[in-house]
Amino acid sequence: MSLRLLENASLAGLNTFGVAARARRLVTLEDERDLPQALAALAGGPRLVLGAGSNVLFAGDFDGTILLMRTRGRRVLTGTHDTHDPTLARIALAAGESWDGAVAWALEQGLAGLENLAMIPGTCGAAAIQNIGAYGVELCERFDSLRAVDTDSGEVREFTRQDCRFGYRDSLFKQTQGRHWLILELRLRVGPGHRPVLHYGELASAIAADGGPAGEPAAARIAAAVRAIRSRKLPDPAVLGNAGSFFKNPVVSAEVARNLLAREPAMPAHPVNESATKERRAPSVPDSSTTAARSPAAREADMKLSAGWLIERCGWKGYRQGDAGVHAAHALVLVNHGQASGREIAALAERIRHSVHERYGVWLEPEPSIIGGS
Repeated sequence: MSLRLLENASLAGLNTFGVAARARRLVTLEDERDLPQALAALAGGPRLVLGAGSNVLFAGDFDGTILLMRTRGRRVLTGTHDTHDPTLARIALAAGESWDGAVAWALEQGLAGLENLAMIPGTCGAAAIQNIGAYGVELCERFDSLRAVDTDSGEVREFTRQDCRFGYRDSLFKQTQGRHWLILELRLRVGPGHRPVLHYGELASAIAADGGPAGEPAAARIAAAVRAIRSRKLPDPAVLGNAGSFFKNPVVSAEVARNLLAREPAMPAHPVNESATKERRAPSVPDSSTTAARSPAAREADMKLSAGWLIERCGWKGYRQGDAGVHAAHALVLVNHGQASGREIAALAERIRHSVHERYGVWLEPEPSIIGGS
């Protein structure tokens, strides 16, 4: 048995913000064969599943049990090529595997499709929970299925894409009714059948100027370009505590976008393709109707705004109070300059939210889960 259990555990080294916090009990699962003991340890009281800690902010201690997922395993599934596109194959990734490591491994196997998602921190299980996305690709577009266990009953079941209810940085597993499911394995559809996705001008320009080796696969060149862009724009959590982009890009109706563009012609605004993912619109004063209540044609007209641009326009870029701050190069990234508490960072995030809402009438929604505090 490799299950490890620690009482009154420090979480400072288990979250990329590097904030000080403690858990009443920490259980580390490295081998799925120890799952029954892990589920028994979770029984009774508050519980939380933690991957790499790259999408969480501890605003206080956690008075419960945290399950640290450290399971490993990556494999190409044989005899399971896609019936609609034989150029695609399936890969299976254990929930505790590093997401970026899995992207690099897939490319080594000659399997394209994940390159735009390179260098996103976190584990494979968390990638599905968050429905990660970058540079025109979302995980749900490469999704095949996953296997998860009900932490209450111990039932193990398979989930299809439809079962997962993917949305913009959202899934069933982030919602209250799905939090009792623990993802064990993620399966994706990858291979030469995926054409390069270069919708983002910044990425397309980087590819055009990369000067890579002749004959190098397009997927490898895209991954290298994405890594270079992210390294340039985002701080290394090992140097400056952060969780990457702190807020989701808000999605608003076309009418709200038009009104804002009339005031701010330079504001970035892009149409949302709702066929890929049903992105939830940001609550706003000018238009408070819900996406579900609107016609499909109206939903297709929704626009995605740049949260970073809105925050920067409100004067927060480079702001610092004590050790809690906003990154000087990227307004979407909140940072811990050393000794900031999670509560201080959460308070700063709330001030930013209210500032953007006051000026633009749009509420920003945090990407990381904020745990603890009041």
